[in-house]
Amino acid sequence: MTYADQTPTKSLSEFVSDTAERDNPGEVFELESSRMLEVKVRSRIWSKLGAMVAYKGNLTFKREGMLEGGVMKALMRAVSSEMEPLAKIEGQGVCYLADQGKEITILRLQGDGLNVNGNDLLAFEDTVSHDITMHRRMAGVAAGGLFSVKLHGQGMVAILSHGTPLTLRVTPQTPIFTDPNATVAWSENLQPQMRVDANLRSFLGRGGGETLQMVFQGDGFVVVQPYEEHAGLRSDDSGNSNQRGGGVGLGDLFG
Repeated sequence: MTYADQTPTKSLSEFVSDTAERDNPGEVFELESSRMLEVKVRSRIWSKLGAMVAYKGNLTFKREGMLEGGVMKALMRAVSSEMEPLAKIEGQGVCYLADQGKEITILRLQGDGLNVNGNDLLAFEDTVSHDITMHRRMAGVAAGGLFSVKLHGQGMVAILSHGTPLTLRVTPQTPIFTDPNATVAWSENLQPQMRVDANLRSFLGRGGGETLQMVFQGDGFVVVQPYEEHAGLRSDDSGNSNQRGGGVGLGDLFG
């Protein structure tokens, strides 16, 4: 038996049928696959900048203005390397969103809220309000992991994760400790703290120094992924890792 005999093949018509979009009338967000989100745009949707892979219809894509949402939000973004500007998708049509092959989870907010790591937020409806939150108890401890996006209201939200996410219950009797680079989201009522523990550097993170842990106490939940995402590093076209810039400079606010 040859290798070709063992390799599954499809005719062109079978491939087109198997990978064709699946319509779910009435839903604004729909998973075409675990890693591809279909969004039915009827007025405005917010998405991660650069997440659009295809679209049809009469849509426009605009980068979120630095002063949009007020000066305080702009200042938060200026000092945060975690949160890039969002994209406004406006008009009538359908667009398809994805980000580096990450798994996508659709959540429906019903007057409640969620905190999401800025890098793990894919899209949300215009009926959902968003704000950038600085966790004051972490300030001065680390340069990263200080900011998240707080979402609240009525509507659908799509979050990202490397692999299948795990949700852990937080109770007053059972606090949860997480690696900041593996933490995706947490309930809106929790205020995480940052703890430094050099003794665990060989178990958490990538070692080489003091280990940072996020500590969640109270009543709620935290979502983690089976992957440590170091947002501060990115690869260039040559495959080398470079330090990512520290967000937007204050001079860019009024440029």
